[in-house]
Amino acid sequence: MSLAPRAVLVHRTTEYEELVARHGTHGQAAYFLRSRGRDIEEIADRHRRTRRALAEVTSAIPLTWRQAQVERADLDRFLFAPEDVVVVVGQDGLVANAAKYLSGQPVLGFDTDPGRNPGVLVRHRPADAAKLLPSAATSGTDELTMVEAVADDTQRLVALNEIYLGAAGHQTARYRLGLDDDRGVVEAQASSGVIVGTGTGATGWLRSVWQERGGQLRLPAPSEERLLWFVREAWPSPATGTSLVAGELSGPGRLRVTVESERLIAFGDGMETDALELTWGQSVRVGVCGERLRLAG
Repeated sequence: MSLAPRAVLVHRTTEYEELVARHGTHGQAAYFLRSRGRDIEEIADRHRRTRRALAEVTSAIPLTWRQAQVERADLDRFLFAPEDVVVVVGQDGLVANAAKYLSGQPVLGFDTDPGRNPGVLVRHRPADAAKLLPSAATSGTDELTMVEAVADDTQRLVALNEIYLGAAGHQTARYRLGLDDDRGVVEAQASSGVIVGTGTGATGWLRSVWQERGGQLRLPAPSEERLLWFVREAWPSPATGTSLVAGELSGPGRLRVTVESERLIAFGDGMETDALELTWGQSVRVGVCGERLRLAG
């Protein structure tokens, strides 16, 4: 007998909650913001909308289903099960934050602040939850391409938008960069890091770098098995080059980075607290991930 689905509601602490936690009370947080020309009511109103949306989605979960909730900061410690339906209530980035911890579970995204969020990944309104949730485990999904980084010591990182490789604190990173292909070209570089992104990431950080480079490479679609990579601010010197600063990866193609610094890190989708730690001489290969995010349309 199969288990009933479990709805896992993914949410994050609001700006208002963070302010009150830092300053102790609503009044003290309001005073702090007034001293900087801001009104706490704008932030408190967003908090109330977020909490109403979370309550509305929670109440729409079928009575026969099990439930669990996980806050963004606890995602790396939460154990997702195969029968889970992942229900993200928040911003687009929250879907990306959860994606790296999943293994094929369907994801439904509900936008808590329409008009403020782009709604690329949180595609639904909380009012539609009662209609969407009962069939979420069996309905069709979009299969979104992800990116993975695998180090030579078996550390592995997966991301939905992009993976960044560089120095902690975004200082100068030193490494050797090359492609796993027949050319065998490898270049020593000093830069502010390397970004490898997907078609989903092409709506965010990857797109900003792509625009700065003149948009010569075609951006991938979210479901396309193709990635773009860019080196940020490569520095030319007698020991470092700038000839390998952008390109694309598809299929089995991999970008290889060998560390020539005391410490580099690799993190995905802005979650620096969950990063690969890389030391001198280690190599990491980055390319298309074999897993996909199943996002309900």
